[in-house]
Amino acid sequence: PVLDTEDAWVSVEGPVSIVELALEQKRIHYPLVEHQFVLCTILYAIMRLSLKGVKPLSLFDSKGRNAFFKDLTSIQLLPSGDMDPNMLSIRQQFLLKVVSAAVQTLCSSQKDREVSEEDYFPFEKGKNWPTLAADLAQYLQISEDLVRRHYVCELYSYGMDHLGEE
Repeated sequence: PVLDTEDAWVSVEGPVSIVELALEQKRIHYPLVEHQFVLCTILYAIMRLSLKGVKPLSLFDSKGRNAFFKDLTSIQLLPSGDMDPNMLSIRQQFLLKVVSAAVQTLCSSQKDREVSEEDYFPFEKGKNWPTLAADLAQYLQISEDLVRRHYVCELYSYGMDHLGEE
């Protein structure tokens, strides 16, 4: 990009401007950032929903695990479209566990007292964990319909029929 400067600023001496510093930075490799985002979301779901016995790095193959420890500006080999069926099964179990834990947390809080999901998770207004799990399914190569069906089944099993019908 071309940066036009006024004549008054040309003679100014001092440190390099933040714009020039930003333009000198290397470009990041966006798929690698997206890969990191998926891991952060998985870790946050495990922490927030108190999921036990989940090993987050087991949800990724060797290429995916190696990519986590590289510079974001480097071009890394990321997992391809072909996945091991065992890996897909582990990912599917994790996503279904997230949905089950979210519904269980929501229903237990509403049975104790009439509280909405936003009240139970005060710092997460608008955060819908089952929808987040369905979004993660796209990144983890799992069918979103499978996650949504499991969500509806969980709602019915906890007596939230009106939400399940929606």
